Amino acid sequence: MHRSRLFALIVDASERSAPDAVAFWSAALGTSPRVDPAEPEFTGLPDVVPGLVTAIQSVDDAPRYHLDIETDDPAAEVDRLVRLGATPVSRWQDCQVLRAPGGHLLCVIPVASDPELFAATARRWD
Repeated sequence: MHRSRLFALIVDASERSAPDAVAFWSAALGTSPRVDPAEPEFTGLPDVVPGLVTAIQSVDDAPRYHLDIETDDPAAEVDRLVRLGATPVSRWQDCQVLRAPGGHLLCVIPVASDPELFAATARRWD
């Protein structure tokens, strides 16, 4: 048994257009952008959706949106999603990148939210 939950909605923007994307989305969603010096490629858009991280990620690829799913057992969650039809794409740090049917990217990551929030909102999978 393992648990997982939707953790983040990420707006991927090219490195060149990321500052414009941050300015647009922070104004559109009414929040002040925040950068964590430990992860400068991400600009957080706090308090947009309670319990869900929303951020702009500077990427060296095409613009898109992707979801992050956090889990207490990444290998089991990747296996579950692959059985549902996802295809492994790559690894980046502790993140396993998958492509869902329909072509959308998603990342499976170890638990990154507050442990109490994770315990209260994660689904159990057998």
